[in-house]
Amino acid sequence: MAGSTITLRLTIADPVAGVAYSLQDKANMPVEPRVAGDGPISFDAPITLSDDGRLTGPFVRREGPSRRFVYIAIGTSAGQHASEWSRRAKIDVHDIPADLLVQACEGRLLEVVLPGHARDGGPACATVQPIQVWRIV
Repeated sequence: MAGSTITLRLTIADPVAGVAYSLQDKANMPVEPRVAGDGPISFDAPITLSDDGRLTGPFVRREGPSRRFVYIAIGTSAGQHASEWSRRAKIDVHDIPADLLVQACEGRLLEVVLPGHARDGGPACATVQPIQVWRIV
């Protein structure tokens, strides 16, 4: 299982229409931005399961010794310069169950479904809690 590349699908169930979203790499650059329409929007992030069991790769950030997460950039952070929004959604990946990681190493796709709207009506941001936890699709 160690050293395997897996794919994590981050799906935003109800993004704010007309707003750009993208994955954000470690250099804080938007990757493959796209403007949300009326339906869900998904991003596939290639991730490496390191020899010591940590998730690493170009999209994985870390905080402290064990927390790992991926950012989704929103609005100006995703390169949409005229947007009224400049946000990032932080999606934890360090807590993906080990049995799901094993299946992902066997070529299965892991998906989490996230809310798209925050309480203020704008795009969900900060640490976003899934509306559907990690699962194999």
